[in-house]
Amino acid sequence: MRNNYWSCTKFADWLRGTPKPYAETSKGWRNWNAAAKEAHKFRYWLAEEGLDAIQGAILYIPDAIYSVKYYVNNRWVTRTHSLTAHPRDIKPGNWCDVGNRFLPCLFNELVDFVEIELAWWHVVWDEESRKKFKSPWYATGWFRWRTWRNPECGLANLEWQRNLVWNEDEMLDKDDPRYGKPTSQAIKAQEILDLYTWWTVERPKRPDPHEISGWTAICNKRREADKGFFDYEDRTEEEREETKKALDLCTEIEQRYEQEDEDMMIRLIKIRQGLWT
Repeated sequence: MRNNYWSCTKFADWLRGTPKPYAETSKGWRNWNAAAKEAHKFRYWLAEEGLDAIQGAILYIPDAIYSVKYYVNNRWVTRTHSLTAHPRDIKPGNWCDVGNRFLPCLFNELVDFVEIELAWWHVVWDEESRKKFKSPWYATGWFRWRTWRNPECGLANLEWQRNLVWNEDEMLDKDDPRYGKPTSQAIKAQEILDLYTWWTVERPKRPDPHEISGWTAICNKRREADKGFFDYEDRTEEEREETKKALDLCTEIEQRYEQEDEDMMIRLIKIRQGLWT
């Protein structure tokens, strides 16, 4: 629940007698803990166990209130127990078969992840970003309700992530073959960006199969010839050929779209472990 642990403060470093690293590998943390205990066993216990115990006692009530706040937020505001579709994709009150819910629900959650979760991540530790993207007071801190949406801020976070490379900051030597190459986090961020762009930009621009197949034009032409009445019945061999050609093309386009949707949904499932903040 807490943003800061007292055992990670400068006071704790003084009390312990051994400064705590800002970041380390698992092996590095094991070595540091062993060395810190060996140097000042009792002081290590005071800093690592004692301060946490005192913090837990003092912040018991605030932590309890914070837990209730987050339960309310998760249960009724962000509803993290469910997958939801945007009204533009599935209108409330309209019937939608289960198989047709998967795509919009999954990708709407991806949009929320980028525009809400990553936007929060981008500003929570950076004062300059908060100013740049004009994040409101309820976007970060104790009173955060996870309702602030900012696509540009979320995309800025993805831009930062996808440019991460293996280097000294990642505890990597320059002679390592991975040095200078994108990290696994960067690769996942690129995939998230591609999927987000496909759903929000590319997919909405797909032409209507009925339009580009010519079927809409055929219907309009025949409806106009019959003065508004059109029963879809072919009356001549020419009309039958025209209908078959248009509907075959329409079916082909729809199947191609369906395959693209399925491929993208599979890609999203494969990248699911990268959807965290």
